[in-house]
Amino acid sequence: MARIAGINIPNEKRIEASLPYIYGIGLTLSKKILHSVKVDPDKRTKDLTETELNKIREYIEKNYKVEGELRQQILLNIKRLKEISAYRGIRHIKGLPVRGQRTKTNSRTRRGNVRKTAGSGRKSAAEKT
Repeated sequence: MARIAGINIPNEKRIEASLPYIYGIGLTLSKKILHSVKVDPDKRTKDLTETELNKIREYIEKNYKVEGELRQQILLNIKRLKEISAYRGIRHIKGLPVRGQRTKTNSRTRRGNVRKTAGSGRKSAAEKT
């Protein structure tokens, strides 16, 4: 298995499709990287030579923040928003959607499966008194 940025990349997939296994690299960025280091995107990962792998590895390390470094930067950005009490920071603290989505309906992912309608906790007529 090829190892780039601390991640094992699948051998059987095309290199273009296996680079997005690295956090911070998507398909578009993967295509840009391969174009700039002049590696054929249709090659399988197992068919790459060691020099091609080293070129890709060095290019990614030089030009992009990926994996732990990127995750840490994102966490610091969120922490900063919380500290300065920005609107987005407050939404992060409360566990609500941050990017302007509606919350009357359709925010189950962010809030968990919380039902806040009037009839959801009501007892049936037979259980009263």
